[in-house]
Amino acid sequence: MSDTEPSQARFQGQFPQTRWSVVLAARDAKDQMAATALDELCRAYWFPLYVYVRRRGASPEDAEDLTQGYFAALIERGYLTQVDRERGKLRSFLLTTLKHYLADEWDKTRTLKRGHGQRLVSIDAANAEERYAMEPADEASPDRLFDRRWALTLLDNVLTALRADYASAGQERLFDGLKKFLAWNSASEAYRETAAELGMKENAVRVAVFRLRRRYGNLLRDQVADTVTSPDEVPAELEQLLSLMR
Repeated sequence: MSDTEPSQARFQGQFPQTRWSVVLAARDAKDQMAATALDELCRAYWFPLYVYVRRRGASPEDAEDLTQGYFAALIERGYLTQVDRERGKLRSFLLTTLKHYLADEWDKTRTLKRGHGQRLVSIDAANAEERYAMEPADEASPDRLFDRRWALTLLDNVLTALRADYASAGQERLFDGLKKFLAWNSASEAYRETAAELGMKENAVRVAVFRLRRRYGNLLRDQVADTVTSPDEVPAELEQLLSLMR
C-alpha cells in the first residue's frame, strides 16, 4: 500500500466549506449554485426526515410527499432565511423546521400539492419503506428515531466516501478485504486470514488496517464538521451521535 493516502489533503487541519455553508448558500432559489447546494442537502438527509414523518403516523405515500414538500418549503416559506450559524446544528435546524412545516400541513388532504408537484429529491418509495421496516419497532419517540437515523446516515456517508477514496487509488479489493476491521477489535487469527486472502504479509495487513481506521476517523470528523457551526463543536456532536449507536 502506498505511503500516500487518498484525500490526505483533507486532513491537514483545514476546515473546508461545511454543510451549514451549503444551507446558507441555498437561501436564494434563483441562484444556480444555491439550487445545486440544496439538491445536495436533500439527497444527503432526506431519509432521516422521512423516518421522522413515518414515525409520526403518516402513510408511506404521505411521508414521501411531505418530505418532498418540506424541501420545497425550505425556500418557498423562507425557512432558509431564518438560518443563523450561531444558533445550532444543521440536524436541529432541519428537525425544528420540519416540525413547523408538518404543523401547517397535517390537515391538508392532497399531500402532493404540498410540494406544488416539485420533486426535489429522488425518493424510491419501495426502497424507503424497505429501509424504514428495518427501524426498531420499539416505542422510541420520533425525535429520538430521527437522531438515530441521522447518525446511521452519517456513518453510511462516511463508509461510501471511504470506499470512493480507495477506489480512486485503485484499491477497491484492499478496502473490501479490510472493511470488516472497522467493526471490531480483531484477533491475530483475523489478520492472518486476511493476509492470506489478499496475498499480503500479516504485518502489512496490520499497517493497512491502522491506516484504514485513521482515515475513517478523519472522514467521520469531516462529516460531523459539515453539520455544526464551528470546529469546536465537533467532539461533543460526535460523542452524542456515537452514543445513539450504543
